[in-house]
Formats: sequence, structure tokens, C-alpha cells
Amino acid sequence: MSSSGKSNRLLFDLDLLRALQAVADCGSFTAASARLHSTQSTVSQQVRRLEDMAGHALLVRGKRDVRPTDQGEKLLAYARRMLALNDEMLDALAGTASVTVRLGVPEDFIAGRTTRLLAGFNRRHPQVKLEVTTGLSRDLAQAYDHGELDLVLVKQRRNSREAVARWPETLVWIDSARHPAIGLDPLPLVTFPPRGLYRDEMIKVVEGQGRDWRISFTSSSLFGVQAAVAGGLGISLIPARAATAEHRVLTKRQGLPTIDAMDIALLHRPMADPLTRELADELSRMLARHRR
Repeated sequence: MSSSGKSNRLLFDLDLLRALQAVADCGSFTAASARLHSTQSTVSQQVRRLEDMAGHALLVRGKRDVRPTDQGEKLLAYARRMLALNDEMLDALAGTASVTVRLGVPEDFIAGRTTRLLAGFNRRHPQVKLEVTTGLSRDLAQAYDHGELDLVLVKQRRNSREAVARWPETLVWIDSARHPAIGLDPLPLVTFPPRGLYRDEMIKVVEGQGRDWRISFTSSSLFGVQAAVAGGLGISLIPARAATAEHRVLTKRQGLPTIDAMDIALLHRPMADPLTRELADELSRMLARHRR
């Protein structure tokens, strides 16, 4: 009696598939090893073993990052499904079946309609563990690039990276309504930390006017920037939706031009799971309606 050839077919090790997924998501072996609580050499060996099993190079090792080859993308699609199914099976056996979606959003997006959207999503999908992180866009983008977030909404310079969807970000110059600072010399500026969005644009415009300036207040929190300006510590550049009744919006009359170099971008990976894609679609529709 002849045995089936299928019984001798190659079986892929899930640990090797998990190593490939981590490297592809993080874009580097170093970040992947930290995510897997392993060593870089171990992760490299696991990927090499997987490449030997697959009979193809699965990753392109560049100077700055690591990217999947065409065959790597093909294998990754199956790997993600196999790993997700394995985790689903383990959760089901433990009686704790769930899916985790890790979302990152800027601080000024988390209130109001966004919170209501997330609450509605959770009610429709009670099995989803929705982990929401707020912060500066640069930190959210870095966490996404390191594989720590599945879906992010970030502010970025226009067309600086690929995105699932993008919208122009309307910015306004603000001053205190009660204690204006626009006439002070040197002009005090309230900013986000170095490398924070808008900071370079503010300084460039003020220097272009030939005015002396100084950084009077720095905060990594939008609330901190809003409060400092309202209190009279200086002027700032923020999203239009973040201006309050305590602020005076400055215009070209004060020599301050419109800044239209920023985008709001929605990012997720090409192989994102269906629930992540569903949440991305809902966020996209919400933003599209809000910006009409």
C-alpha cells in the first residue's frame, strides 16, 4: 500500500514565520529582536532557515531598512493568516478568544467624534481588544515603524510617505485674546519640542519677516501649547480645530501667511487584518465628512 506524498510535505515552523513577520513589520532585525524578546543573531538565523525552507530570498537587506521581496510578500500573507489562526485557536481553547487592534492617534483627535466612533466600533465587535495610544505624530509614526502599532493617524509634511488616505491639515496662527504677544520684541514663540511639527515653519516665517524671536514655552502636549498662548506667553501655530475662544486667530494683516504644507495621513500595512481595515475605513469616512 503506497503512502500519500502529502504526508511528507514540508511543514513551516510558526516561530520562523513569526520572526519573518516581525522583521517585515519593524523594518529592521534590531527592532524585531526587541519585539520578540530575542537576540538579533537568533532572529537572523530564523529568517535564514525560513529562506532555506522556502527556497527563495524573502528579505532585501538595505542600508536603512529591511523589506520583503516579492516572494517574501507572498509568504508573509500566508504567515500572517497562519499565526493569527494559531493565536485564535489558543484563545478559543483558553476561552478568551479576542483580536487586538493597536491604534495611534494625535492628542487633538481623541476627543468628541473619534471617541464616539471607537466606542461604537467596540460595541459592534466586543471580541476586539482596542488599544489606543495618543501622542506626538513623530512618536506615533516611530512606534508604527517599529511594529508597535497596527493603525495610525499622523500629521506629516505633505506627501512625505505613502498612506492609505490623506487630507490637508488646516493650520492657524494664534495669540492670546486677552494678553496679545504679537507686538512684543523679540517675538515670543510657543512651540512643540525640537523636531516637532510646525516648529520649523514658525521660525522660518518669523525670520523671513526680519523679526527677532525667542522660544518662550515648549510643550509636548497640545493642551500645554493652547494654555500657554491663552495666558499670553507667546504666539503659536496649531490645527484650526484646536483654536479656542481664549485665542485670537492671526492673519496676513499681522504678516503671518497661511501654512499649507501639512497632511493628516492614515497608515496601516498592506496585509492588515480585516478588523484593522474596517476601523481604518470608519476613521477615513469620519475624516472625509468632517473636512467637507
